[in-house]
Amino acid sequence: MYFIYNTLTLIILIISPIIFLSRLLKGKEDKKRFLEKFCIHSKKNSSKTIWFHAASVGELMSIIPIIKTFEKNIKIKKILLTTTTTSSAKIFNKLKFKKTTHQYFPLDINIFSKKFIKYWRPQLAIFVDSEIWPNMFINLNKEKIPIILLNARLTKKSFERWMQFKNFSNFIFSKISLALPQNIETKKYLKLLGVRNIKTAGNLKYYGEKKIINYRNLKLLNRFKKFKIWCAGSTHYSEEILIGKIHKFLKIKEKNLLTIIIPRHINRSKNIIKELKKINLKIISHSESRSLPSNTDIYLVDTFGETSKFYNLTNVSFIGGSFIKHGGQNPLEAVRLGNYVVSGKNVDNFKEIYSYLNQNKISFFANEKKGIEKIIKKKINKKLPNIFKNRIYNNGIKILNKNIFYINKFIT
Repeated sequence: MYFIYNTLTLIILIISPIIFLSRLLKGKEDKKRFLEKFCIHSKKNSSKTIWFHAASVGELMSIIPIIKTFEKNIKIKKILLTTTTTSSAKIFNKLKFKKTTHQYFPLDINIFSKKFIKYWRPQLAIFVDSEIWPNMFINLNKEKIPIILLNARLTKKSFERWMQFKNFSNFIFSKISLALPQNIETKKYLKLLGVRNIKTAGNLKYYGEKKIINYRNLKLLNRFKKFKIWCAGSTHYSEEILIGKIHKFLKIKEKNLLTIIIPRHINRSKNIIKELKKINLKIISHSESRSLPSNTDIYLVDTFGETSKFYNLTNVSFIGGSFIKHGGQNPLEAVRLGNYVVSGKNVDNFKEIYSYLNQNKISFFANEKKGIEKIIKKKINKKLPNIFKNRIYNNGIKILNKNIFYINKFIT
């Protein structure tokens, strides 16, 4: 199986110029830095580097508190952060870290992973969520570099795929020095796949910084003061139209209603505007920075890293990726910032979180458009009690500290 995997990666390498050209034209690759994915480095290396790999925005956001903690650790001289998406790189650039350098993760081809390890010489490699890269794991293991799978997540579907090649999977997963699963289901799967050292530390996505939770953007508050607002966050293709139709229905009674849409991928913004205009909605984009006419229907957030500002303004939010077969998106940021949550039932990627929120009557499932409308109408004027926000915040601190405790055991 390993031979087949390497053959497939070589085929990808051969056709990669076509793939990368297409992605460059679509704005999905960094024109100045995409060669980093071929191990042509643009940043200086350093010894005793702690390396984090977080594929995209969600994974990056979950580890920022750990990186901030390690930035203050005098034992740690250098931190390397790799990601695969341009959106995560843009968010990193806003963070202004002193010790931390960003690079794009290389293609998982044997020669590239060897070159990457030789260049960066990490003391410890920490992979976030479900980032399992066979060649990189094998070569890290050969160099006796510990591998931590942080906030590890495996769905039933991905577990079953790995189990189709059990011997190969056991060979790869046995290279993991420590796994810190985010839920019980993942812990069970990791054990069956051959991970020997597993510690339960909890889901890092429960954590949210106090200063963000208490943050109020006075400029935004003033901008929206004449509207009654609700939010649709992390929306995917086709969900914006659903939200647009819900807005039209709710506005029959709520004449000053404004719906804030925060798409999961902001590069879709132009298409979203085009589709919403087809159903006669008036849209203003956040990047326009102009006054809002009283007849505005949709406020589209088309800039990175500003989600918390808008959740802070609302009492109820729809969380996307749940009315399509995607598995949902993380609802905790909205809850931490005082929102009740409504979603579809396709939330397999966040089952335990939604189960907890549903039990506490913080989140609600809807099967269809009418169900969402009913919950929005019921909760739009009702604030989430502080007791729930504080409970999640305190739980998040415990989880963060526990994860840091286990990682620190590998730092000398």
